Amino acid sequence: MGRRAGVLTAVSLLFFFTYLVSLPHACAKKKAVSAVARKEDIPFINCHVCEKISHQIYNQVKDKESKISPRKISEYDVIEIAENVCNLKKAEADWILQIDIVEKGDKLELVEQGVEGHCNSECKTIERACQEIIGYSDTDVAEFVFSSKPSRESLVKYLCNDLSRACTVKAPPVPKGRVPGETFAAKPTKDAEMEKLLRSMEGMPGAPGMKMYSRDDLMNNNIDDDEEDSDDDDDDNNNDGFAKNLKKILNQKSNTKQDLKEKIVQGIKKTGNSLKGHVNNVTKQIRNWWKRSKTGSKSSESSKKEL
Repeated sequence: MGRRAGVLTAVSLLFFFTYLVSLPHACAKKKAVSAVARKEDIPFINCHVCEKISHQIYNQVKDKESKISPRKISEYDVIEIAENVCNLKKAEADWILQIDIVEKGDKLELVEQGVEGHCNSECKTIERACQEIIGYSDTDVAEFVFSSKPSRESLVKYLCNDLSRACTVKAPPVPKGRVPGETFAAKPTKDAEMEKLLRSMEGMPGAPGMKMYSRDDLMNNNIDDDEEDSDDDDDDNNNDGFAKNLKKILNQKSNTKQDLKEKIVQGIKKTGNSLKGHVNNVTKQIRNWWKRSKTGSKSSESSKKEL
């Protein structure tokens, strides 16, 4: 099992580093300004966002059921979908990246583009509205979906009318002086694939606790150097510099193909060593547990004989 995880991680990292070192090496010295949600737009899109959430939870549960068939979906699976559907760092929220907020008359409409776009203030606004709607009700929604098996329309009614009441109040008209949002800009296919790979690597053996950074974050030096947890375990401490080390690699200029090859090889070697340490720790824990269990069983047998 550990060997297979090591191979998968090595292959993923090989693709990961190969892609990154092929990018331009000149990185911006200043941190890019992060997009911020426009809170003033949320009342105009609340109901539309709630309907989208309901459709996404319904569709994603159905997709999960078809993938694991004939095994039945668990309540945990449904809870995971409901918890992550509004978190842009999770694959369940990819739908947000495909939506453009368009002003039509005195209304704001959510228009699906069919492709992922760069996450700007509109993307963050939808995420914020999504989080405010579902709030702490994700478990309630998951329980309703799992136990009642509702139709799409029933789920919309439950979440948007009964639970959050996002659609019980008519959206106010958009003021004439509203500043339009950014134009939807489709994300290059390679960038979209790279960010999906980063999300899939989150929590993977060899890179535990690795935070999800987009290609733009890495290339623009937009990594928070202060986000470290001093109370982490030894295993986590061995890997909490993963993103920082990656940033250093991107900032270094290589003059020959051999330099690039060496960087990739070194990256895979370091990951291999980390994997070996994890496997050894787990093996040691299992061995100790087995010894304790055998010792306990022997002592109980001897006590029975004495009786």
